[in-house]
This record gives sequence, structure tokens and C-alpha cells, in this order.
Amino acid sequence: MSAPARALLLWCPDWPVLAAEIVDGVPATDPVVVLHANRVVACSERARAEGIRRGLRRREAQGRCPQVTVVDHDPGRDARAFEPVVAAVEEVVAGVEVIRPGACATAARGPSRYLGGEEAAAERIVEHVAQSCAVESQVGIADGVFAAGLAAREGRIVPPGGTAAFLATRPVEALGRPALADLLRRLGVRTLGDFAALPAGDVLARFGFDGALAHRLAAGRDDRPLAVRRPPADLTVTAEHDEPIDRVDAAAFAARTLAERLHERLAAYGLACTRLGIEAVTAHGQELHRVWRHDGLLTAAAIADRVRWQLDGWLSGSNGRGGARPARPTAGIIRLRLVPDGVLAQAGLQPGLWGETGAERERAHRALNRVQGILGPEAVVTAVLGGGRSPADQVRLVPWGDERVPARPGPPPLTVPGPAPSVGPASSVGSGLSAVPAPAAGSALAPVGSSDPGRTAVRTGRPAGKSGRAGRVRAVPEPPWPGRIPPPAPAVVLPTPLAAEVHDAAGEPVVVSARLAVSAAPARLTVGTGRPAEITGWVGPWPVDERWWAPVEARRRARFQVCLADGSALLLAVEGGQWLVEAIYD
Repeated sequence: MSAPARALLLWCPDWPVLAAEIVDGVPATDPVVVLHANRVVACSERARAEGIRRGLRRREAQGRCPQVTVVDHDPGRDARAFEPVVAAVEEVVAGVEVIRPGACATAARGPSRYLGGEEAAAERIVEHVAQSCAVESQVGIADGVFAAGLAAREGRIVPPGGTAAFLATRPVEALGRPALADLLRRLGVRTLGDFAALPAGDVLARFGFDGALAHRLAAGRDDRPLAVRRPPADLTVTAEHDEPIDRVDAAAFAARTLAERLHERLAAYGLACTRLGIEAVTAHGQELHRVWRHDGLLTAAAIADRVRWQLDGWLSGSNGRGGARPARPTAGIIRLRLVPDGVLAQAGLQPGLWGETGAERERAHRALNRVQGILGPEAVVTAVLGGGRSPADQVRLVPWGDERVPARPGPPPLTVPGPAPSVGPASSVGSGLSAVPAPAAGSALAPVGSSDPGRTAVRTGRPAGKSGRAGRVRAVPEPPWPGRIPPPAPAVVLPTPLAAEVHDAAGEPVVVSARLAVSAAPARLTVGTGRPAEITGWVGPWPVDERWWAPVEARRRARFQVCLADGSALLLAVEGGQWLVEAIYD
């Protein structure tokens, strides 16, 4: 396999903060934070000196530095302010690709040969950007764009062939994929070198297409898979405008329409865009061109955003910090052209609910959005797993398109296969159920049998005290949720539990005492007005005493897993002397 081409990447530290200074006049020398979704995404050097870091919540950042200036995150502002920097780089080198506002890249071979070496090229570009735009920047050079981006943060030039060793010691968080990094750490994979050592086929099978792409990055290989090819010319979309476009709002409307046309054309061919060329022609014949690059796949919305940002940058003529202004078009735009300069065959993507990620999936998305528009947002929902003690507590229904945040913190329950437990005199387990070994006595997770009548339910949770901690945000481990039902998780959770009756072999009702002693082994189950069914195996109870400090909201119950003679398995609960069917196992 050939080595990736040498890449030169220019990175402007704290760019969202600098963009706020360039566009809005916010002094970047003061403590400044940029917030998105109430969390810090960028901060100035003074703010870091006060202990502020990315990822902090707004309240905690203001607690560490009360005089901090808060700025809302605006990708459009960042892109407009970055246009003069890209124009300055293009005055020195050709073929510049915008990675994101604040970072752009180009092939290192041409500049290094023309300017007398990679180090000389890096110094020349940094000096020219500083003189033209009064913006501090750093350049990194390595094999591949991903490694060059990490090298730029250190202002480092990685020698040819040394990229794999350079990346090996970096933490997995450097991939820029928080969910994947968290999962890898929980699996014991902490560095990019550890991740790169995994077999590529196993990574693809376990983590899907995005995981395989991240695996290539960690190994120091080109972040563009071999399937990337130059698309045919007929994929390009062009829009002619009789009235020249010279306003940003009109440009935004034109960008959205053209982006949707391009995305639909690519989807018809089973392709997705990874690098986008934006070309514009003014009424006076002036030609403008810019290339935007993306590590993943550009959706229709992502294409529209980049086109809108670029047109905004051209039409607004944003000022640089040193007074430099890119050449503003002398007339409005009459022709706009989008060129998918890099595409991926979507046959390599992980199949979704509606098949491959292409036209079918886009039609499904549009159909669901249309249903929401007619019936309301709550008409289409998806399930999100989170923490909780019962299956119903662990599932939250989220409207389609909303942020998928669990109702309660904590990881979703995992199904852990294991050997069937032994059957004892206190609790019986049928062959249709899998249970975990019982914890030590006194644990809230321990199933309680009739042989231990003295064991009581462990109260879970505690009321919020008046210790003054309400305004503090601390990194705490995920709650253990004592009393949670062990795996496997049920296949069907009933929206409304069904009333039931449980009898022993003598026909007497089975009751659970206040001290969690079962009166007799359950033998028959009757759900509603149905016929009794024989219970062949059972385990429990799993007690839980919730919100005991609030009498109105207090809830005390015990749960059982039972297996019936017909092979079905149910999750039962007894509360206030009433038996209920809460869920059904597959």
C-alpha cells in the first residue's frame, strides 16, 4: 500500500474566539468563551489561564471566571471571518481546501519544492497570513491530512514515514469522535496505536463504516478510502440567475435549492460527497472558486451550510484583523456551480433501517418530516435507552429530529450471556430465563427468596440536601442504579402493565411480605380474565424502594422473572399487593 501524500495544514488556534473579535469586535485578549448547547466549545488564552476548558457548562465556566465574556457559537460568522485567511494562503500556494473554519490544507509537495523545503514553506505561509490578516497560525506537515492537523497543533513537521509512530501515542480522543472514543476506552483501547493494531475487518464488523474510517486515521493511512474517485462531469449542478445575487439572504436561498439538487443527483447514483467545489461567476465575468473538505459524508443540509457560508464570505467581504479585505465581487453573482470533487460509493456504508443510505433513506426522512408537519412533532418518535431500574424507566420516546438524550443518566442495560444459574430452594429459574449470579446479602440487586425472610429492600436514591451544591457541575461516575433488573432485557415493554394473579401449587394467592418474604413458590399465573398458565421457573424478588423521602411520590415494589409452560417469559411486579405484568421476554 502506497504511503499517503504529504499534506500541509494551517490551523488558527481558538478560531471561534478570533472570529467573534473580527466580526463582532469582542476583544480576544479578554477572557472569552464560545458556547454551543450550553457548553464551552472554544475559549481565549486568558480564559484558559482562569481554568476554563472546552466541555465545561456555562455556569461552571462563569464560576471559575465571573468576568468572562460569553459569545454564542455561529458557524456562519466563523466561515465569513476565515475567508480572508484562505485568500491569503492562496496567494502563496494553490489548491487550498477548507477543512472547517479555522483550518485549511493543501498538498505539501508543490510549496516545498518551490519555496525550498517544507520548513521554509511553513514559515512563509505563517508569515504571510500574519502580515495580511494579523492572525496567528501554525502549520503542520505529515503524511495525510489527519496527522497534519494534529501536527499543526504543535507546529511540527513529521518526517516522511514517521506518521504512524507520531500517531501511536496519541489518545483516542484525538479522532474527534467522542462516542467512539468513550467506547474504545471502556474496551481498554486508549491510544491510536492500540486502535490501529486491531484487525481492520473486525473493526468494520464491530464499529461500522465510520469506525473503519477512524481506524485508517489511527494507522496513519490516507483518510480518504480507495473507493474515492473523481466523479463524472454530469454530477455537477449549475444555477443561472437573471437577477444578480448581491444579498446574503438571496444567496442563502439559492444555496439551499442547489444543495438539494446536488444531493438528490448523487443519491440517484448511490454516491455521497466528501469534498465540494463551489464556483461562482459575477455579472462582470469575475470567477470565484473555493473547495470545502469533510472527513465524513456531506448531507444536503451540510452542503447547503457550506455554500451559504462561502457566498456570505464572498458577498460580505469580511475584514481581517489587520484591515485586509478580500476582493469583493464587483457585481452580483449570476451563475453558481457546485462540483462534487470527491465522492464515496455508498455501497460501503452500514445499511440503515430503509436499506442503503441513498435516495430511499432520504425519501423516508422527508416522509417522516411531512407526517410531523401534518400531525405535530410528537406523531413520530424514536426510542432512546438510558439509565433506570425498570425497563419502562430506561426508555424515552423522543420526537423525530430532536436530540436523542436519555431521560435518566447512565448506560443502557447490556445483555450478558452466561451459564444458567443453579436452582435452589428459595428461587427457581426456568430454562427460558438467563439470570446473573446473586450478589452478596444486603445488596439491592440480590434476589430475595423465602429462605431469608429477614432481608429488607435497600432504599435507593436520596433527597437533594441543602448543602449549596445546586449550582456546581462536577464530573461524577454514571449512577449504578441499584435494584435494576439484570439482563437480558425484555423484548416488549407494555405501555400499561396488565393486572394479574399469581397462585401457589395449593391454589392460594402468592404474597410478598413487608420484609420481602415470598409466601410460597409461584405455580400458576392468570393475566386479566385469561386462563391460568403454569409457571415452570421463576427468580426474584428484586426489591426497590424509590423516593421514600417524598410520601406522595414514594413507590415500593418487587419484581420477578417467570417462565411459563408454553416457553414464554414475563417480568412481573407486585406493588401494594397487586401483581402486574410489566414486560415480555423474547
